[in-house]
Amino acid sequence: MSEKCECCSKTKQRSDEEYKSLLNRLSRIEGQIRGIKGMVESDAYCIDIITQAAAASAAMNSFTKELLSNHIKTCVKDDIRAGNDETIDELLKTLQKLMR
Repeated sequence: MSEKCECCSKTKQRSDEEYKSLLNRLSRIEGQIRGIKGMVESDAYCIDIITQAAAASAAMNSFTKELLSNHIKTCVKDDIRAGNDETIDELLKTLQKLMR
């Protein structure tokens, strides 16, 4: 599936496998967040909420790693081969954001 980002004109055509994998991860994360919200609403013990929040954070990091890996293997590789070195700068900026 390919969708335009509202903030830029770039798009990415994803394989069905990549698309399904990313959406499955996001659905699980969404469920974890809903669970955490329910825990707060039901006055669950702080440590239990923190434990679930840490798990959701780890799941989000795994999603980001998968997306970044796919990006490097496809978009970055293709752009470098096409002589578009601007992609390297874009990747470096993205990595700097991730390392904050």
